[in-house]
Amino acid sequence: MNAARSRTRLAIVGSVAAGSVLLLSGTAFAHVTVQPEGAAAKGGYAVVDFKVPNERDNAKTVKLEVNFPADHPLASVMPQPVPGWNVEVTKSKLDKPLTVHGKQINEAVTKVTWSGGTIEAGQFQKFPLSIGSLPTDTDQLVFKALQTYDNNEVVRWIQETQKGQPEPANPAPTLKLTAAAAGGDDDDAAPSANASADGKKTEAASSSDTDTTARILGVVGIVVGIAGVAFGVFAGRRRSA
Repeated sequence: MNAARSRTRLAIVGSVAAGSVLLLSGTAFAHVTVQPEGAAAKGGYAVVDFKVPNERDNAKTVKLEVNFPADHPLASVMPQPVPGWNVEVTKSKLDKPLTVHGKQINEAVTKVTWSGGTIEAGQFQKFPLSIGSLPTDTDQLVFKALQTYDNNEVVRWIQETQKGQPEPANPAPTLKLTAAAAGGDDDDAAPSANASADGKKTEAASSSDTDTTARILGVVGIVVGIAGVAFGVFAGRRRSA
């Protein structure tokens, strides 16, 4: 009787361990994120994608609001049309004007809102923007985002990740900036068609790596579960013997 109980307990432990790993692998990448199509070099322009997954099984995502960093305003923000979605670009006056290409800019984009479309359960949507010129005095840009579902739930992706600390529960989309091209004049031109194509390849590779990682974690979870069951059976047989 004791041997049977031991086998049952060990099997449960193994199954829980497997389920935990699978759960983590499924949610680790379910954040609103921002990734460049190619490089996001300081002083230059970049095309970036805000990737929005639907995390709810019983609701659809119906709106995304992306707030731009006030401490590093961007003079140029142009959305790429997304079929089925309306886009609104909000601008505000700057306390301190910017000088871009020798011209003084008195306002900058503070928010971009997409609405009117839906993201179904188990799906995601990309929202592309062309932005610039990127600042030269920081290594990253933090965009705080609000994701609204059709049941009126609002998920606030606004928590900044602190260096040396674990990622918060609702991290804000963060764009990592790379060093300016040596000898280049990135501030004078938007990305070329080739750069956009290279960026799409990079995004595809990044997405593939993410999917592969998730699958690996899932397999690890299954292996852990099987090992737990096998160990339980083996321990039970030894006790019976």
